[in-house]
Amino acid sequence: MKLRIHNGRVIDPASGRDEHADVWLANGHITAIGQTAPFEADLTVDATGCIVAPGLVDLQARLREPGYEHEGMLDSELHAAVAGGVTTLVCPPDTDPVLDEPGLVDMLRYRAAQLRRARVYPLGALTRNLAGEVLTEMAELSESGCVGFSQAETALANTQILQRALQYAATFGLSVWLRPQELHLGKGVAASGPLATRMGLSGVPVAAETIALHTIFALMRSTRARVHLCRLSSAEGVALVRAAKAEGLPVTADVSIHSLHLTDHDMGFFDSRARLVPVLRQARDRDALREALADGTLDALVSDHCPVDDDAKALPFAQAEPGATGLELLLSLALKWAEDCQLPLAKALAVVTHQPGQLLGAAAPEGLGQLREGGVADLVVFDPQVTWAVEPKALLSQGKHTPFDFRISGTALPGRVKATVVDGVLAYQA
Repeated sequence: MKLRIHNGRVIDPASGRDEHADVWLANGHITAIGQTAPFEADLTVDATGCIVAPGLVDLQARLREPGYEHEGMLDSELHAAVAGGVTTLVCPPDTDPVLDEPGLVDMLRYRAAQLRRARVYPLGALTRNLAGEVLTEMAELSESGCVGFSQAETALANTQILQRALQYAATFGLSVWLRPQELHLGKGVAASGPLATRMGLSGVPVAAETIALHTIFALMRSTRARVHLCRLSSAEGVALVRAAKAEGLPVTADVSIHSLHLTDHDMGFFDSRARLVPVLRQARDRDALREALADGTLDALVSDHCPVDDDAKALPFAQAEPGATGLELLLSLALKWAEDCQLPLAKALAVVTHQPGQLLGAAAPEGLGQLREGGVADLVVFDPQVTWAVEPKALLSQGKHTPFDFRISGTALPGRVKATVVDGVLAYQA
């Protein structure tokens, strides 16, 4: 099908393009950007008054399938993705069974491709069954389409195993994705501090993150492996990453929409919708994360999409399952961050398009996260002037729980997706 996106404001953070133009799409690629018509379109999308931007790239989204279909399925979660303008997402390996064999990865990618919605790139398990004892065959998993290797939320107790994993990854030019969390200090349910103490909740100290970061960086110096740090949560962690980048270590990092906008006070009166991993920290941490995303210390903003069913949330705070839906909120919360910090629109888009797209490397199609002639035809059309209230029942994700629920936050979010195109096909239209 030949598509024409008509009369929108085209913004491409990668090239600095910002102009009113038509975008012409054919055979899965962007054929032309401009007013001159290269062909007669089969379908025209009117983008008057809207922004035309690269499709969003989300580096952290649990799809729950296979194994947890009661909380989410590929069909529902990929539908939610394109409704939020997300055209590419990375899913962690902690499914059931764990993604530790090529056949399981092939099956997941095949199921996702059949739905013809967002692109799905799995992370392979770093160790078999995420048990932290035996390394997986990372080279084989990479050939099956894994873009990196992760322990998901299971911290490694054995530093020697982590060293061997980084040596293996460095040998084959692979990347390791780690959420920095020391095993024993990270078992609490809220950020250590006065609020957690008053509420009687077990705390997670900042040291749980910084100790893990010191270990990772020490091993990186000897192995030179590429490491992507997932969902930093503290000001001290940001400072360590900034120093590591200045040192020249091959490290990148991201932050979740929750840590970027919320603090521990958003737990309210034990509201399980704010039961998240990593835990919500204090305002100084949130502010440091915002600054780090703006100055490039952090490379990407992620939705940390993790749908949870009603039964798992309808428990006391400490027993409730952590997680929240986020795919449909990623774009709006990127825009809100830019508004709050008085940053240009292109910067808000860069941290959810071009910058995360670069981290996927050769596994991603050419031009991912960009709008350029000859590049892949993934894009989103959204109205930046529209605000909307997050109503759980209206979310397309199977998971309906989010701390950004309008009934809690009382804040309407900016920007509403009008259309999403994936590989030249109109995957969503409001």
